[in-house]
Amino acid sequence: MTSRPTRAIAMLTAAVALSATTATTANAANAAQDAERRPPRIVADWARAWNGTDSAALGALFTTDGTYTDKAVGMTFRGPKEIAGWKARADRLIDNVHVTVRAADRRGARITVKATYSGHLKGAPKPFAVPMTTLLDLDKNGCRIASDQDHYSLAAVLTQSGLPADWTPPAA
Repeated sequence: MTSRPTRAIAMLTAAVALSATTATTANAANAAQDAERRPPRIVADWARAWNGTDSAALGALFTTDGTYTDKAVGMTFRGPKEIAGWKARADRLIDNVHVTVRAADRRGARITVKATYSGHLKGAPKPFAVPMTTLLDLDKNGCRIASDQDHYSLAAVLTQSGLPADWTPPAA
């Protein structure tokens, strides 16, 4: 028969061990949830490139034959050089062009990005901030973007900016 103090120490030791195991499991679960909430690295790099001033940084994220399609304006750009040129043109037309990633979901080689696209069209009375969904298809290694399709409402951009629906940007 075990004495009461020995039994109490054994139970206390078991409780401490269980507590430590539960805390470790909880910490691991929290870390996994945090990792799931963070966008994939390529998405963070993509947003950083859009939010930066180096247009070549956006083009560098794409494969040599990668495509960037802006569905709202109906234009597609091919290869890092053309894609960098599109970013440079956006910077010339839109002050404070910014992409804020709200969520990203990766399924295999496709990432769906929910974001807010914002800025102030030069000459417009007001800035805009519209929801955007981007589909990124990655290369076979998952390191570069093979295809980018941006979906947002050009009508919403123009309305929020205080511009007429038939407004077109000045020639570059």
